[in-house]
Amino acid sequence: MKKNMVLLSLVAALGLSACDKPSTQETSNAAGSADKVYTVGVDNTYPPFEFTKDGQLIGIDVDLINAIAKNQGFTINIEQMDFSGIIPAMQAGMIDVGMGGMSITDKRKETVDFSEPYFAAGVSLVVADNNQDIASLDDLTGKKVVVKNGTVGASFADKNTEQYGYSIIQVSDSASMFQEVSNGTADALMEDYPVISYAIATGGLDLKTVGERLTGDDYGISVLKDKNDELLKMINDGLANLKESGEYETIMNTYLD
Repeated sequence: MKKNMVLLSLVAALGLSACDKPSTQETSNAAGSADKVYTVGVDNTYPPFEFTKDGQLIGIDVDLINAIAKNQGFTINIEQMDFSGIIPAMQAGMIDVGMGGMSITDKRKETVDFSEPYFAAGVSLVVADNNQDIASLDDLTGKKVVVKNGTVGASFADKNTEQYGYSIIQVSDSASMFQEVSNGTADALMEDYPVISYAIATGGLDLKTVGERLTGDDYGISVLKDKNDELLKMINDGLANLKESGEYETIMNTYLD
């Protein structure tokens, strides 16, 4: 009998405790969206948009998304990954936002929704500084062109291989792409104009851009298609506010002046 009384008392105590403590869902609802942390996927080998200096991740995209989050009152966590893995990571639910100098294309729009454009880019053809043989796409017949996986430059190169008669080498990061041309393994590369211009100006690369820009792309901030309308609105509102306040221009001038 004593054992039964103890057992009943214990059950009653547990019942009262359960009644006093809200469920996980109720706690989440009470906290609201302010407790939501959005994970942003970026490529950390894409200066001046993302790169590591003195062990710290910096760049236009890093400063921009942090400023947007602060302006709109939400919290972010930045994850570094290969550029080609950003959209797949978003599809797998590992990240909420994709950046990395991501050009707005019709193909990507099948999978993600883009913010308003925040940078006008475009792909350039790049050769070794001492190369006098290649001045345009017409000079690439029989040549080797190196590209970075998942980029607009890679897509452009793939679409135009047959027309201009070159072969393609694929690498996973910008540094390897630059090295392929510098050491003569490849004859040319295709890279976004602001990225290669910054790399040549600051990295002492023996490379040069030739001819006109091959494409006219805009960069955008991406979220999974039809899944994150509220977040996309906050990103667009924050971007507009930064442009109006002058903070956007300050961020750009930090890396591009």
